[in-house]
Amino acid sequence: MAEHQYTDFSESTGFAYCDEAFGSHTLTDNISEKNRMKLRAIRMLISYQRDGDFEFRTPSVERIFHGEIGKTTELYLSYVRNILRLSDETIRNKEQYLYEFHTFLNGHALLLEDLNVDIVENFFASMGYSLASRHNSGSTLRIFLRYAFDNGLTNKDCSIFVLADNYKKHCKLPTTYEESEISNMIASVERSSAIGKRDYLILLLAAEYGWRTKDIVGFRFTQIDWDNNVIRFNQSKTDIPVEFPLLSTIGNAIIDYLKHGRPKTDAEEIIVAADTVKKGQPLSPPTVHSIVSKYMSKANIKNWKAKKHGAHSLRHSLATNMLKKNVSMPVISTVMGHQSTETTKIYLAVDVKKLRQCSLPMPELHSSYFSWEA
Repeated sequence: MAEHQYTDFSESTGFAYCDEAFGSHTLTDNISEKNRMKLRAIRMLISYQRDGDFEFRTPSVERIFHGEIGKTTELYLSYVRNILRLSDETIRNKEQYLYEFHTFLNGHALLLEDLNVDIVENFFASMGYSLASRHNSGSTLRIFLRYAFDNGLTNKDCSIFVLADNYKKHCKLPTTYEESEISNMIASVERSSAIGKRDYLILLLAAEYGWRTKDIVGFRFTQIDWDNNVIRFNQSKTDIPVEFPLLSTIGNAIIDYLKHGRPKTDAEEIIVAADTVKKGQPLSPPTVHSIVSKYMSKANIKNWKAKKHGAHSLRHSLATNMLKKNVSMPVISTVMGHQSTETTKIYLAVDVKKLRQCSLPMPELHSSYFSWEA
């Protein structure tokens, strides 16, 4: 700034410095660890000046929508954000898929009006999506293109060019951990500090109740019935009402955190941030993921980095470990808050011992086309 005679810092100044010093103001693969930390520092300064808060992590992609397609996309994202009021996570996912589609079309000098089945399929082929990502991208594009047509932004309904796929929601086995691994993770928490008391409560809610991240960060005082030792609320994902007994471990962890760990705040949520900038504010879902990852590392859980390692993996582990203890499917389904036991049946595939009990003996075969040696 001194070299350029700048007296006031701004976002454009910070980005210009990063572009000149590091080659980019977003996180790239070839940036050194030293420059990575410098980039992080500049971006934290920018975000604090702009929002009064620090961005959660340095982004690797800066999504800027250009041209007519970009304008249409921005209108749609504004609609889902301000009218539909979808969650930040859902909007981020939509933005990612729409940005990739927008980049593909602009790169081939195409407009939405030019779309046909071949162009859409070429887009999917160019991305190399997994089955799940292909399914999610297709769903996002279909809704977006339908919105564009319904609002007069395109002359034809291009959503018909996004073909259906054969993806099955539960085609993958859920990531699970053994009870001993989860116990070691919870035991690794240093509970003498305020942050430790908070993290301990978060891990218990995920491991002993199987709560989703949004239910953990949205946990409120009004949901606890202390007189009857019950916790009641409607799940954030399904809006299904659930009821949990207030376990002594959970109740004691809540009391300990409220007395000795929770900052003074008017927030209705029980669990709040402890750092200086966000102190007393409700946690964001990514923070919970980072907390779970932190203690998996601290507990030296084998291969945790190569597996799913957020709060949802503890939810999966609870269901699987209950199944191993012969808890019935309806009970597990109730604890998980599933709308149907069909959803819960995915955990049957993880219990190898019970699957072996279902195996049938191989009948003897008498055929010239088959030999045991082969």
